[in-house]
Amino acid sequence: MTSWLHANGDRRFWPATWYAEGVQFPEPFPPLEGRVKADLCVVGAGITGLSAALHGAKAGMSVILLEAQRVGWGASGRNGGQVGSGFNWSQRKLAAKLGAQKARKLWNLAEEAKAMTRQVAAVRPGVLHTVYNKRQLQDIQAENDWMMSHYGTDARVLDGSEVADRIGSPAYAGGVLDMSAGVCNPLAYTLALVRACVAAGVTIHEGSEVHRIDNKHIYTAKGAVTGRFVCHATNGYGAHLIGKSAARILPINNYIAVTEPLDVPPMRERMAVADSRFVVNYFWQTDDRRLVYGGGESYGRKFPSRARIEAKVRENLSRVYNDLSDIRFTHAWGGTLAVTATRLPYLAEVAPGVYSAGGYSGHGLALSAMSGKLCVEAMQGDRSRFDLMAGLPVPALPGGRMLGAWMAQAGMLWGATRDRFHG
Repeated sequence: MTSWLHANGDRRFWPATWYAEGVQFPEPFPPLEGRVKADLCVVGAGITGLSAALHGAKAGMSVILLEAQRVGWGASGRNGGQVGSGFNWSQRKLAAKLGAQKARKLWNLAEEAKAMTRQVAAVRPGVLHTVYNKRQLQDIQAENDWMMSHYGTDARVLDGSEVADRIGSPAYAGGVLDMSAGVCNPLAYTLALVRACVAAGVTIHEGSEVHRIDNKHIYTAKGAVTGRFVCHATNGYGAHLIGKSAARILPINNYIAVTEPLDVPPMRERMAVADSRFVVNYFWQTDDRRLVYGGGESYGRKFPSRARIEAKVRENLSRVYNDLSDIRFTHAWGGTLAVTATRLPYLAEVAPGVYSAGGYSGHGLALSAMSGKLCVEAMQGDRSRFDLMAGLPVPALPGGRMLGAWMAQAGMLWGATRDRFHG
């Protein structure tokens, strides 16, 4: 069976996304050849791996970073670009399940993660979380009141008319506007991390797919690395390399299309939008009057054709902007992200000195960089913040490694079907 890593796209090139227009791509890094040693070997050059490599190098470690394709080739360079607040669970739910003190510390980590992103990326402020009915609007009002009371946040709940005025669509019953969140070009951000890694002395090898991790020995087709520490940071593309991670992380495919420049763009205020569906729809308006619109998932390894991707996205976009149902798309692509059973990120020391991170479930742009940093903190002997994040409830998928993915996919399909009937 074709792996997630090889199912889609040419491994020698970055996908032809709108994000790739105008960014500065690095020259190819050579494949790993021969046997080498390092203080830290990182597997996967997405945001998690790049962050781990960068923080390891800054801590004085010798670092080798292995990437099967090109740096930033995977989900890190092709996602929706939203830099969200917190986690998929509300803070009120985290406080109820884990206690007020742990929930507050987790919130502080997530806030720091956003700040880390802004230090490197050009983040445009504002994410509007929209809902479809009165009950959902009441729920977000209660949640926002709780956040203001307990955390002093300043997000604002908008009714349907206020949302329509800002984004040019009557599709929603309301929403909550979080100006502390934002949106960026994720590929530009990821490649900026690559440049920072190179400047910090990280040795990067592209075209170096890892076939086996045996404790602290990492094997590719033409070489091997022995590390004092290992950071497994492949997310949906290489969870199979670590059994405990494979049992908890489910790869899924998601799709984005970008419109041609619009003569009359619909959004008066150019914040990003994410809705309340189980399979989230998300979009934002660019400086050159395009809509970047994401929506629709599939659970097999292979992406559908470009025409099918456009059709998936167009169906969702038309529910929000019916007058754009025939708009031309200039770019359309798919990406493989990863979710967990609870939709909380998975961090673990899976063996002494071997760390794994992934399963960000749509919150990866900020939390992945923080996760890489926390892995290095633990390697350096300060486990407090790593253990906090690793303590999030992320059980194995029901059914184990063999049946778990199938059962989880069935659950995701049920959720997507529910969206069609309940908004």
